[in-house]
Amino acid sequence: MTEREREILALIRANPLISQQSLADRLGISRSAVAGHVMNLTAKGLIKGRGYVLTEAPFAAVIGGANVDIHGSPARALRMRDSNPGTVRSSPGGVARNVAENLARLGVDTRLIAPLGNDAQGDLLEQQGRDAGIDMRCVYRVAGAQTSTYVSVLDDGGDMLVAISDMAILGTLDAERLRAHESMLRQAAVIVLDTNLCDDAVAWLCSAFAGQPLFADTVSVAKASRLRPYLGSIHTLKPSLAEAEAIAGISAATPQRLPGLAAWFHERGVKRLFISLGDGGVFYSTPGGCGLEPPLPADGALRNASGAGDALLAGLVYGWLRDWPLADALRFGMAAAQLTLSYPGTINPDMSVAAVTRAQGLRRAS
Repeated sequence: MTEREREILALIRANPLISQQSLADRLGISRSAVAGHVMNLTAKGLIKGRGYVLTEAPFAAVIGGANVDIHGSPARALRMRDSNPGTVRSSPGGVARNVAENLARLGVDTRLIAPLGNDAQGDLLEQQGRDAGIDMRCVYRVAGAQTSTYVSVLDDGGDMLVAISDMAILGTLDAERLRAHESMLRQAAVIVLDTNLCDDAVAWLCSAFAGQPLFADTVSVAKASRLRPYLGSIHTLKPSLAEAEAIAGISAATPQRLPGLAAWFHERGVKRLFISLGDGGVFYSTPGGCGLEPPLPADGALRNASGAGDALLAGLVYGWLRDWPLADALRFGMAAAQLTLSYPGTINPDMSVAAVTRAQGLRRAS
């Protein structure tokens, strides 16, 4: 949906019998313009028939990787090129799947599109997704393929030192596969994609849904550049600093250079940019201004940083669906990330609006 269509839907939800002239007066546009927007909303399936009967509650569509995550944590300072005593933990993962689970635990109707292998790991991920509340009807199985696997080694502080991902199965999630879900995607209030997707899929999504809110996670420096040709279609982008620098080809070694880096993205069409700075917080920017949101005070020891960025993005999506101001959505997302950091797995099973609100100190009704 466009921004104007969102405004019209909000007014119709408040008064389903509102006239097109009243909509035009409220929005300061012509009645004919309102009629055009209403026709578009009807064509997208968001309005049904006379009296502006609305379809189901807004939902999020999330597209990308679903992995088995394996994290190794040393018991003490890591010794390179040696066997290190410690613990190994396995959990569901994948950027898109993680975002989807966090959203589902926050009470959002969330539909995941991702491939799984026809193996035991795929069985576990499919069942776990359903148990977490994700709508898994668009998840598909690939015979003879291995479910995506992500192996990381953490340092003794709980931060990732190095990781290897085996995600060849994502090559099956191409534009042709996605076209089968086009009708559903057109009705989504927000579409979230990760750059685990192949170039063909990214190109089709950014072309077909350029008018809808597209949120993107850049995943890694190696994969971030896949978005470079399509930044004009991206509404909200959440990279790390290294990923943002890789896309733009610009170094932002000091905080003073971050606004210039952000300007490069806005000049190419990105509406909202959130750059993760690790323990330095999050730099945020829109064409109207920018700022730095410091991290929340640590609540206990860092257990695992692998899923924090996915929780942050889920919080930003949640805030968008609730029409929160950017600052409120960002603080909520950072609190969700903080909640994740306190748990040894990729997803904190206690994730909920109430838990995030407690972590962040928000006093906003859920």
